[in-house]
Amino acid sequence: IIIKVRKTYITPAQIMISSSNSNRDFNKVTSLIVPYNLAVSGEDYYVYLVTNKEEVEVLKQLHKFNQTLPDIGLKMKTGLTVDFRNLDILRNEAEEGAIPLFYSQHIKQGKVQFPIKKDHEYVVTDQKGLIQDNKNYLFVKRFTAKEEPRKLQCGIYLAKNYPQYTKISTQNKLNFIDGLFCEMSECLVSGLYVIFNSTLYDEYYRILNGSTQVNSTEINSMPVPDIKIIQQMGRKLMDSKDLSEKNCNLILEGYCE
Repeated sequence: IIIKVRKTYITPAQIMISSSNSNRDFNKVTSLIVPYNLAVSGEDYYVYLVTNKEEVEVLKQLHKFNQTLPDIGLKMKTGLTVDFRNLDILRNEAEEGAIPLFYSQHIKQGKVQFPIKKDHEYVVTDQKGLIQDNKNYLFVKRFTAKEEPRKLQCGIYLAKNYPQYTKISTQNKLNFIDGLFCEMSECLVSGLYVIFNSTLYDEYYRILNGSTQVNSTEINSMPVPDIKIIQQMGRKLMDSKDLSEKNCNLILEGYCE
């Protein structure tokens, strides 16, 4: 990436973004002129390197929302347990005092499945920094392979499915969205799933972040609808019982017009 910066006291109306798909030369360069306030966002000064008109439309759609997860009392956090640094607390089988340790592999087709006969699915620990309340979360994979079609991959975790546990743990390669002040309802978690399983939000995150890591700081800065709208989306998802990306797109489209 080559960035040319010129200090000015006047905010420009437009900026030019040039890009090339060639790694060897700059013979095939395409240029795009976009509004400054579309490419440079807010007080955080995120720069969105859009390269085509389709990506511009993605930004326009989501910038209609003017709140973030923390604004509505939610926050994405990184999983608590770094497993290879805590080998002594890991268990392959359930035993007295053991609690589930959730990995990204437990996300399957939009839901969280446990157990899956994976090594080290349980931990035995009283370290407060490694355990969390068993309540509703949206789990989001922290790492995805470059060849995978989606960067944002998530699963609905409902505490009612595991009533035998009061505490759980999450592995460090898994992110989770939690309520800052109160527990999240099932319809709220389902609504968050609609958002982060949609094509629109996946495309937005690809513009925001070109790496294979899903960064919680960046997710927490993304624009989201009002919490009541997210709950409405969740109810529609729960009524349809269809967790597909296509259905999430249909639900979200109704609120982006």
